Amino acid sequence: MNWAVLTPLLVFLVIIFLIGFWSNRKMAKADGFLGDYFLGSREFGGLVLAMTMVATYGSASSFLGGPGAAYSIGFGWVLLAMTQVATGYFTLLVLGKKFAIVARKYKAVTLIDFLKARYKSTPVVLLSAISIIIFLFSAMAAQWVGGAYLIQSLTGLSYIGALFIFTLSVLVYVTIGGFRAVVMTDTIQGIVMFFGTMILLVAVIVAGGGVSTIIADLVTINPNLITPFGQDGQLTSAYISSYWILVGVGVVALPQVAVRAMSYKNAKAMHKAIIIGTIVVGFIMLGMHLIGVFARPVLPGIEVADQVIPLVALEVLPAWVAGIILAAPLAAIMSTVDSLLLLVSSAVVKDVYINYVKPDASRNHVMKVSMAVTAVIGAIAFVLAISPPDLLIFLNLFAFGGLEAAFIWPLVLGLYWKFANKYGAVASMITGIGSYIGIHFYNQAYGDLLGVHTVTVPVFLSLIAFVLFSLMFKQEAYEFPSTTIKKEA
Repeated sequence: MNWAVLTPLLVFLVIIFLIGFWSNRKMAKADGFLGDYFLGSREFGGLVLAMTMVATYGSASSFLGGPGAAYSIGFGWVLLAMTQVATGYFTLLVLGKKFAIVARKYKAVTLIDFLKARYKSTPVVLLSAISIIIFLFSAMAAQWVGGAYLIQSLTGLSYIGALFIFTLSVLVYVTIGGFRAVVMTDTIQGIVMFFGTMILLVAVIVAGGGVSTIIADLVTINPNLITPFGQDGQLTSAYISSYWILVGVGVVALPQVAVRAMSYKNAKAMHKAIIIGTIVVGFIMLGMHLIGVFARPVLPGIEVADQVIPLVALEVLPAWVAGIILAAPLAAIMSTVDSLLLLVSSAVVKDVYINYVKPDASRNHVMKVSMAVTAVIGAIAFVLAISPPDLLIFLNLFAFGGLEAAFIWPLVLGLYWKFANKYGAVASMITGIGSYIGIHFYNQAYGDLLGVHTVTVPVFLSLIAFVLFSLMFKQEAYEFPSTTIKKEA
């Protein structure tokens, strides 16, 4: 083991654990366990909100899978990845004050809480919980794989051994600390990601002899690497454009991102987060994917593309600096894993168990069940990650698409359309999930339908179903509660 590399990472993990224990002590003093464990009591400012959105969205796919795909595919993947720049801006812009105000009015702790209060429908709640559990398990498995690859690259341990260490590390601090620990560590991790990206990008360019030399080397390897279309022309204009839905505007429907839009303390914090989040996401996404492409001539022949970032960092940086820099992808993975863990845990505990199994559960009972469920979910994700896919980014993007197909219209139209009702929401979710899974298997067998990403057609079909069924079973216009508590935002 290279202790010069591992020591900074171990120090980083110790800090994370200390934050978890601090959060646990603060949570013990909070009035409501659920509100603090799953939402941090809604008291986060602009910088913290921005960084927790960046750290949650910047995951193993951004720091390992994305650069790995860019290493294999070329500049076309960098162009595709940059559709993510508007993510934080668009999410807070669309959900914005209204979502936070309505969530406070409903005392909503999760996205499903909002949907339950808005539509007053058990099928909507159960469909939502099932969607989160199914698709977020795919996303969690991708993060577990990324964390294991990173630790394996640094320590030389077997993949299973590295996976076990990563699982144990995450479960300890998430199970103990809840959402507050997640958000506070996200802030530290977001800052580490920003500066880690900057240093590694400069180091790779220097190691490659400058940008012009790297470009010339890429042309020698394969001229298609410097085109927008990928190393074998697989990235068409339609396919890249469809990513504006998957990782651009559609991100508003991801539960792990949307829940951040109900956790800030005031409108000033939200406005500040929009600016900081957009700048940081733009820089990190561009920087990490450029590193992936530039690494191709610097370190050719990497067999597992998801290991590009750790291997390149170890190659072009002094060992102790590499250890600090590699805290960035570890931070990205851990910050996404913790959020996904809490989301699936909240879907099981808050949205199913408390709503329909034991509504009169005591605080201590809820606390024990929440922590136990979080631990069990982590263990299941460990098992799912034992046989990893070739490129983990595609497992992550599959989960993104499924969640967007399920939630985008029940959330957005539920906030802004007074005639949205439970019939439209149920029809939209069934249509979105069903068509997404069907088209996913069609694409695997026959190639991309209409040349676009799998999520594109289901998003439009679910919109049609939502509007059609809402109007077919038209109910009395919904009165939003926002006008009575505007001052809270």
